[in-house]
Amino acid sequence: MTDYLTEIKEMENLCTKKGDAWNGINPEYAVRMKLQNRFQSGLDIARHTASIMRADMADYDSNTSHYTQSLGCWHGFVAQQKAIAIKRHLGTLSKKYIYLSGWMVAALRSKFGPLPDQSMHEKTSVSSLIGEIYTFLKQADAVELERLFTALDDARSNNDSAQESDLAEKINNFESHVVPIIADIDAGFGNEEATYLLAKQMIEAGACAIQIENQVSEVKQCGHQAGKVTVPHEVFLAKVNAVRYAFLELGIEDGIIVARTDSLGAGLTQMVPVSKEPNDLASQYNSFLETEEINDVAELKEHDITFHQGGKLVKPVRLDNGLYAFREGTGVDRVVLDCITSLRHGADLLWIETERPNVAQIAEMVNRVKETIPDAKLVYNNSPSFNWTLKFREQVYEEFKSQGKDLSGYPDPSQDPLGLMGAQLDDSELAIKADEYIQSFQADASREAGIFHHLITLPTYHETALGVDTLAEGYFGADGMLAYVRGVQRTEIRRNMNVVKHQEMAGTTIGDHHKEYFAGENALLAGGNENTMSQFG
Repeated sequence: MTDYLTEIKEMENLCTKKGDAWNGINPEYAVRMKLQNRFQSGLDIARHTASIMRADMADYDSNTSHYTQSLGCWHGFVAQQKAIAIKRHLGTLSKKYIYLSGWMVAALRSKFGPLPDQSMHEKTSVSSLIGEIYTFLKQADAVELERLFTALDDARSNNDSAQESDLAEKINNFESHVVPIIADIDAGFGNEEATYLLAKQMIEAGACAIQIENQVSEVKQCGHQAGKVTVPHEVFLAKVNAVRYAFLELGIEDGIIVARTDSLGAGLTQMVPVSKEPNDLASQYNSFLETEEINDVAELKEHDITFHQGGKLVKPVRLDNGLYAFREGTGVDRVVLDCITSLRHGADLLWIETERPNVAQIAEMVNRVKETIPDAKLVYNNSPSFNWTLKFREQVYEEFKSQGKDLSGYPDPSQDPLGLMGAQLDDSELAIKADEYIQSFQADASREAGIFHHLITLPTYHETALGVDTLAEGYFGADGMLAYVRGVQRTEIRRNMNVVKHQEMAGTTIGDHHKEYFAGENALLAGGNENTMSQFG
């Protein structure tokens, strides 16, 4: 941000040049409004946030403890409050992003109503949500700057030059709430042209990082559900190229592409690609297929396909639904090939969808990728689809078992799969150790498994449901109004949350000041002592 006082002088010079016709314009007010709307377009945001992510990626390469994090947000207000909370409690938004989940767009933002994560929602709802999030983040900037401007005016009124200088410095060094968004484009919502068109809309709305997965677009499934079908590398790379072209067309040279592979849990493919030369991508993809050797063409059925593989004529196993199956146990090898191929053909970051949060499992795959591409970095889904408590208690149970510890006080997970979830175990040695592993999971995985960015896809979906459940239970139950007052409002006050002044958060104070800028003493104001927001200090 440029120097506040210098900007005012420049604006004064402009107003002077315009003569008496601009006498109604206060240069300092004009500068304030300009600073409160620093980003004029989504492309301004995309350029700004791309530079942040690139710097963070370089920082991580030099020190793996400098990983980044985000929470998935389904509404602009949720993203705004997340950013405000981070800045208030931690002092900075450095290395803190926002994740835009296709799952939450489908479940919460579709005009069709709640939908499963199968790319059934309107694709334009993705870019609309990006724009909405940045509108709310820009408003958070405006509200916080408005408080600084008001405090500056008060310092001048009190002739407190030291406070005035301090506030001017805070304005100069203001940290924006506008942070990078990693946005989910699913499997591209159609062919590569459709992917390009949607990517452009997402970038124009402000996205600097787009995540795309290697599933078949029209039968896309949630990463933690069955029935996933992957596409050959050529199909996926065409969509990666489409996203890059969209970035370049719009002048975002530092745009980030996150290539996601679902191959670990996907055992099916829709296409058998044509190999044009030995060991090309198509050949490598086909080498993982479940095949049957053909010794006599009479063994072939109507419309069967065959190809030569390793000097033999083979037929890929085709299921009744027309899909082809990969061999059991090839998931890890396919993931490694996917990752290396993506990084060699334009992707910047990787995403490996796993069935459990296990550092050793992730490290095994990523370290194999690093043998070929040493600076490979991962975006990892710390998914609510995992039962974190159960999985880490199972892990500790096996560790205790290998160490010969007495396990008689714990249910055997092989006999009672959910037994370790019992609340009576929460204070046990096993549960405490498991929680320690959960707490250090992100740092451990970033150090050992190349994870640059940790995200939770659906945290605010679950947090909203939990908050409403708690409030509804008390309010409609015995607590009545106390459920809201004690559980919500008083807690907001004690935590010094901005949102307790909901009128201000919605823009009342900014609007009043603008009215004064525009109309002077004739302005009709909504604030003041008669506004109930004054009850909150």
